Amino acid sequence: MSRLFEEIDSQSGPLGLISLRRRRMPALGDRDIYEVKLNEEFLMSSLFVDAEEALSDLGLAAVEGDSLSVVVGGLGLGYTAVAALKDQRIDELLVVDAIETVIEWHQKELVPLGKALNADSRNRYVHGSFFDLATAPETGFDPDAPGKKFDAILLDIDHSPTEYLNSANASFYSTENLSLMAQQLKSGGVFAMWSQNLPEPEFEALLKTVFADVQSHIISFQNPFQSSESTNSVYVCIKG
Repeated sequence: MSRLFEEIDSQSGPLGLISLRRRRMPALGDRDIYEVKLNEEFLMSSLFVDAEEALSDLGLAAVEGDSLSVVVGGLGLGYTAVAALKDQRIDELLVVDAIETVIEWHQKELVPLGKALNADSRNRYVHGSFFDLATAPETGFDPDAPGKKFDAILLDIDHSPTEYLNSANASFYSTENLSLMAQQLKSGGVFAMWSQNLPEPEFEALLKTVFADVQSHIISFQNPFQSSESTNSVYVCIKG
């Protein structure tokens, strides 16, 4: 393989062919850039992680108390999970991902943040569909504790509330299914969600049918490909 590009792993999964790649771009200096591609679509890059980290920072900042139990929906390259574990109030973190290959990349430490996640005893991987678990409160996210309630649920799976990684996810974005997920939050618990787009007023209105308080945050970051700033957003919702 060229020192500028390497495909580390590629596996077939429930959504198609998923691959992990490492590349270098001389214009960006001496650094490895990790990418995940699903079929012909680029899902994520270690170049753009500001909003993924902000998802944890903003979501957990809205949570009161200590000894927190937190769910992260979507493992990706691990940036949301590692950012969450920097909060010393967290007692346990469940990271849910439907693609077993992605979990294995971290367990085998094929991605840089796998080592940090594996070394932290508070972290636990859960192989399963976030959306199926979110809408089944009688069983819930923790296979070892059915019906358990959490202090925060941090979601980064779909591109936005109207652009889906899998069309089957669309039904989650409804009052009924968001309410089922909210049953798994403690009183005052927080649901936070990443989106690649600016805040969408219709989705904010939908969130307000379930949560007592809804705030949207715009995250700006430098995009070296465009030589300008790009934006993502984070929704932060508090259960009444």
